[in-house]
Amino acid sequence: MLAASVATVDRPGEAALAGYPWTLVRPLQLVDGARLQLRPIRPDDEARLVDLFHRLSPRTVYQRFFRAYDELPAHWYRHLATVDYRARLALVAEDQPIGASRLRAVARYEPGEAPGTTEIAVVVEDGWQHRGLGSLLLEALLDAAEARGLHRFTADVLVDNRPMLRVLSRLADIRHRELGDGIVTLEFARRAEAGYR
Repeated sequence: MLAASVATVDRPGEAALAGYPWTLVRPLQLVDGARLQLRPIRPDDEARLVDLFHRLSPRTVYQRFFRAYDELPAHWYRHLATVDYRARLALVAEDQPIGASRLRAVARYEPGEAPGTTEIAVVVEDGWQHRGLGSLLLEALLDAAEARGLHRFTADVLVDNRPMLRVLSRLADIRHRELGDGIVTLEFARRAEAGYR
């Protein structure tokens, strides 16, 4: 369980966050004992997204966006931080060092290109990779999606991103797989026995 100082949720401008799914806020503990907080993204996370992006290695940026970026367009951060919590949702994992919280990972979904599908994406800060954080975030994201009636998912993953492919093979029942230009596009449903319920 998280210490009270980490588990306490700052509720900025509650009136401005009508519809914010406070029930999705919870502590996370990684297998190595590290403690974080899971919560839905908020519009005021825009600056924290910028900060997270600048801490990502070029390889992690490429794995997330499929091209090299030194900077993302400024309006992207606003778009990524502003969701409707139903058709578009992002969950963040944050720690709270003294002074300010820092986002360490983001998992998100939004409507996919194919009708009736929901596209997912996950990015984890390099120092937090290979610690189970991506799996925990993806499980929480799929739980939230299914609670909102979303059950058909897609993900685009670089063929050499073996950690993400392993996570998906464990959590997902792959229905369709397509390979092109070094990217595998997966269509899947949540595996019935997957998850932490």
